[in-house]
Amino acid sequence: MLRFVITVALLAGPALASDAPSPTDSTIQRATDFMLEDQNEDGSWGSWDKPAHEFWSNPETHKSWILATTGLGAMALQDATQTEQIQAAYDKAIDYMIDNAGVKRPSDWDTDNTWAYIYGLQGVARAIVNPRYANDAERLAKLRTVGNKLIKELQKYQTPSGGWGYYDFEVKAPTPAWATSFMTAVGVLALHDAKAAGLDVPPDMLRISAKAVARCRLPDGAYTYSVNAITAPRHSEWIDTIKGSLCRIQVCNLALLKSGYPVTQDQLRTGLDHFFKHHKFLDVARKKPIPHEAYYANSGYFYFFGHYYAAQVINELPEKDRQKYTPLLAHEIIKTQESDGSMWDFYINTYHKPYGTAYGLMSLQMTRQ
Repeated sequence: MLRFVITVALLAGPALASDAPSPTDSTIQRATDFMLEDQNEDGSWGSWDKPAHEFWSNPETHKSWILATTGLGAMALQDATQTEQIQAAYDKAIDYMIDNAGVKRPSDWDTDNTWAYIYGLQGVARAIVNPRYANDAERLAKLRTVGNKLIKELQKYQTPSGGWGYYDFEVKAPTPAWATSFMTAVGVLALHDAKAAGLDVPPDMLRISAKAVARCRLPDGAYTYSVNAITAPRHSEWIDTIKGSLCRIQVCNLALLKSGYPVTQDQLRTGLDHFFKHHKFLDVARKKPIPHEAYYANSGYFYFFGHYYAAQVINELPEKDRQKYTPLLAHEIIKTQESDGSMWDFYINTYHKPYGTAYGLMSLQMTRQ
């Protein structure tokens, strides 16, 4: 009798296992469910509620973060397997961005509005080419108007160095002076999406910003944090090393590749090899409450940002390389999922869960391509 039971169990095992969702599919479903449940009634994600620090208390800062988070959320739902519920949530997010894209600079030092312009623009640009709106002339017209407006606003905040930043403590002027490599790289990618959507992207705006990213590249493949007039790494245990540049490497390589710079597949692979070899420094930084307090000045909020752009870099490589890197990336995301389906890396009001989950969700969706 025992032999019979064991035989039946062995025969049934593979069939039962094949019916179970894969870890990636299960994580994607739970993350998607979270995004749907966490969406605000007006279609946005995140709010000023549950304040983290009085430092970020300006209403315009929160309007900017809400728009940026909603842009990410909309892109995540656009890439998801479509259902009526997802499409309805996506429509609400897009309509929120159409109606609330007019965010302003929060203060003399705070230029977080640039995050709203970048991810708002990218969400709008991708909506324009979404087949769902192909016959929706009214919504498309609104999207194009908002997209071109966001490009103009982003151009106003392009620094003399050609890039974008989110603070400007030293030079308080209408045109900010400080820019970072990674935000500039995201701006470059948003402009490429805008151009693909037929929006009015000034050629010089895109060319100069891509050149700013290229100027940040160091001989060892790392990228400086800031866009400087003369690029040079600082001391050896600082943020401008490979270990402090793990997440910037991915988005900067991608931005230069998309802009026609000579970024080779070997350089893409080397950047990914660094990313996974030294991943422990990202693990240590995740959920740390103070920015840049971890080794090599890594911050928690780089975690999902870095994985999202690493996923895009992986998809630029041949199938053999994708088979190598995709499981590594999926593992580092799946392990972070919370009991409510969310993923987060840096606590800040109620933005951390939707932005982290959106990044993580889009990253895992790309691993299935």
